[in-house]
Amino acid sequence: MAKDSFSTYHPIVNFTYFVFVILFAMVFLHPVALIISFLCSFLYSLYLNGIKWLRLSLLYILPMLIFASLINPAFNHEGLTILAYFPNGNPLTLESIFYGLGTAIMFTSVICWFSCYNKIMTSDKFIYIFGRIIPSMSLILSMTLRFVPKFKAQLENVSNAQKCMGRDASTESFFLRIKHGLKILSIMITWLLESSIETADSMKSRGYGLSGRTAFSIFKFDTRDYAALAIIAFSGLYILAGIPFGALYYRYYPTVKGSGFSLYNASVFTVYALLCLIPLIINIKEDRKWKSLQSNI
Repeated sequence: MAKDSFSTYHPIVNFTYFVFVILFAMVFLHPVALIISFLCSFLYSLYLNGIKWLRLSLLYILPMLIFASLINPAFNHEGLTILAYFPNGNPLTLESIFYGLGTAIMFTSVICWFSCYNKIMTSDKFIYIFGRIIPSMSLILSMTLRFVPKFKAQLENVSNAQKCMGRDASTESFFLRIKHGLKILSIMITWLLESSIETADSMKSRGYGLSGRTAFSIFKFDTRDYAALAIIAFSGLYILAGIPFGALYYRYYPTVKGSGFSLYNASVFTVYALLCLIPLIINIKEDRKWKSLQSNI
């Protein structure tokens, strides 16, 4: 994972940014907005996760994108522009192909944005924002999000330990694999029970649930956070203002039709692109500053 300067900003700045970009990625189906969201989310995911994200994209995300774009015209036959007919007599329409491709790009963009969200919005940031508003729910969500990678790491440790003892659950015969797999499952259940008891004791010793209990926080809202939040809020509101003016209007049925080109529409898409690129712009700026300081040493 590359050092991300955007993650060092205040949690409210990070959360506000992801609320806007994820919401816009799910709502806006204009082709220009889809392309902007997809490219920016993919580039940011690539920056955060490195070359392994590119391999993951080629192995999973790209096939899912192709599958999602093909599944819509196979089952949705709306649209006036008929290109061909399936053997069962249903028409293949140009509009259904465009809509399938658009929704596929939308789903892929949302996945990429959520992968970035999971990297930036750690459990302590989430609890800091919602701990006083919904303390129980924020704790449950934080523990749930933390459980998956923790369980995966523990499962890998147990599997490796069993392999060293000659109990490989992946290369032996079918019945031995079941036997060793049940052994690993039993160990994991025991670990889960012990972990839950330790978590409960730790929460009790730290005074969880007591009235007047305070919470330690290292987050402070400084000048750069004010500036970043102002830019994000202005960009988000400017883009939202473009909805009633039709700047982001686009339909796929019964015919493909969208808002025409105008300077105002172009400005909305430009602001949308800048909003999506804010983390990359911050990181590139900080990387250049760091290299400049290193060259002056």
